[in-house]
Amino acid sequence: MAVTIYDVAREANVSMATVSRVVNGNQNVKPATRKKVLECIERLGYRPNAVARGLASKRTTTVGVIVPDISKSYYAELSRGIADVATMYEYNIILSNSDKRTSREVELLEDHLGKQVDGLIFMSDSITEEIRHEMETANVPIVLAGTLGSGTNLPTVNIDHEQAAYEAVKKLIDNGHKRIAYVSGPLTRDINRLCKKVGYERAIKEAGLPIIEEYFIETDNTYDDAYEQWRKLSTMKERPTAIFAGNDEIAVGIMNGIRDDGFTVPTDIELICFQHTLLSRAVRPQLTAIVVPLYDLGAVSMRLLTKLMNGEEVEQMEVELPYRIEERQSTN
Repeated sequence: MAVTIYDVAREANVSMATVSRVVNGNQNVKPATRKKVLECIERLGYRPNAVARGLASKRTTTVGVIVPDISKSYYAELSRGIADVATMYEYNIILSNSDKRTSREVELLEDHLGKQVDGLIFMSDSITEEIRHEMETANVPIVLAGTLGSGTNLPTVNIDHEQAAYEAVKKLIDNGHKRIAYVSGPLTRDINRLCKKVGYERAIKEAGLPIIEEYFIETDNTYDDAYEQWRKLSTMKERPTAIFAGNDEIAVGIMNGIRDDGFTVPTDIELICFQHTLLSRAVRPQLTAIVVPLYDLGAVSMRLLTKLMNGEEVEQMEVELPYRIEERQSTN
């Protein structure tokens, strides 16, 4: 059977309250008594019951983190930023994968709240009305990381995706391109449709170029589908001379399709993408990319959440982090 606080108190010949004070770092314990209790704890192998401590303090020092797909390096790096700051402030993390399914997101929200987490960090490229309602009725602080908070009063940590997309496409236009395709993840997702696509269109219109619908290519956000979608672009009568990709996995699929058809990047077709994971640097030629500060998105989100959980003053509920375009060999 598991060793209990009662066993330690009996072994050390002190009260359970004294053991509790020692475990929780209360300094109001005589040094000799503290030493005796700690020796008993070590000898018996006692481990404090986090659930019981949470019930007593009404805090579990646990944070729920919901991500769309932990297998993607984008979310892995973002999660690392969360984890490092959580460790710094002595919070534990429950990390859950939603698979970008609304029903699963709702299940996970309810599950985390049922586990009495002190706060939540939520990541998604789209928020449905159902999720918005669940969040608004939650009784703990929630921070949106890398997620659009439109229509909610929730704190957010993000970058300006629309402006970043605009600048990326403008760079291609400044390089002399007039036929620029946008290869996106699902356009049902808010960030793709309301930010990246809007930024793309703004740059095209500002340059006096026509919006060509067939230059909008939607993928399921995977390498394989992006590779296949290149076929649509390659067979067009007026094939694009430049491509803006929604992320680096899409960009690599497109680039390999280009190269397998005998074209070269960037001589025949220039390519620029969102995100700056290892993938964009591992391929050849290396990809020119919008650098999203993934680690910082996670770290700042967790720090913001600690302030909200501890009732500290928060000066800014909508944090916008800087980004940059890293020029590499896929553009001239």
